[in-house]
Amino acid sequence: MADIISTPANEPIALRLMDREFLIACPPEEREGLLEAASFLDRKMRELRAHAKTPGFDRLAVLAAISITHEYLQLQKRAHAHADNNLSEPGIAEGLAILRRKLEAALGTQLK
Repeated sequence: MADIISTPANEPIALRLMDREFLIACPPEEREGLLEAASFLDRKMRELRAHAKTPGFDRLAVLAAISITHEYLQLQKRAHAHADNNLSEPGIAEGLAILRRKLEAALGTQLK
């Protein structure tokens, strides 16, 4: 089981990725988003495992991180292109910022 870094405002939450459990401290208001991110990551890892020749957990985690980051960067480029053309949809920048924070949190936890 992973160590939990917790502050009074953070509560540990159990996340399951590929049948492994991870405890991550997060503020109560971010709990739902973190669960959603973990579910998305789990689906992405399972999808990659179906096509991988060497489906080790660490390798799948890195492949999923690269894939999700690529998708994020493509969305970011589209958002910037729309903003440059004055066609920006409300909420895209905010959604991308939330996704970026989730990615950083997930990758930071894996790298510790």
